[in-house]
Amino acid sequence: MSTIDKEILNFLEANIRTIPDFPKKGIQFKDITPLLGNPEAVYHTTRLLVKPFIQQSVDYVIGLESRGFLFGPRLAMDLHAGFIPVRKPNRLPYKTVRSEYELEYGTDAVEMHADAFKSGANVIIHDDLIATGGTAGAAADLVKQLGGNVIGFSFIIELCFLHGVEKLNNIAPSHSLIKI
Repeated sequence: MSTIDKEILNFLEANIRTIPDFPKKGIQFKDITPLLGNPEAVYHTTRLLVKPFIQQSVDYVIGLESRGFLFGPRLAMDLHAGFIPVRKPNRLPYKTVRSEYELEYGTDAVEMHADAFKSGANVIIHDDLIATGGTAGAAADLVKQLGGNVIGFSFIIELCFLHGVEKLNNIAPSHSLIKI
């Protein structure tokens, strides 16, 4: 990584704030709202997120609800790929596939339209943050259910102490901009 990219990552990290005890006591929520409010930070975030995938054949970028919807469509645009939302249960209007997972403060599930892509599609899974890897792993399961290939994971922030990326290593490479 170049010195300039390291300086940019420091700049991006300075535009992320920590909210203690949200959504419950003991959780240190990483809020990207200040980053989103800074046009320069948005530009550099997008540029660095797309960089690892620019030479790959990407058919779709999956964005995880809800903050994966913020940069996921831009990644898809820059990679000349389609965008697919993965949502919490009962929020999509058509037939869905579902995968349940555990996260650091409970359990949940995600869904995707059953006709989101054809078998054999190459997919990147994007979210703003990876913690335990549960949501990203569940999204990878959805891709597998439809016969797709997860070729990479994309995150703005990685909470290294929770080892979520390690759970994804046997699926596809993970790329995180900021490691905390």
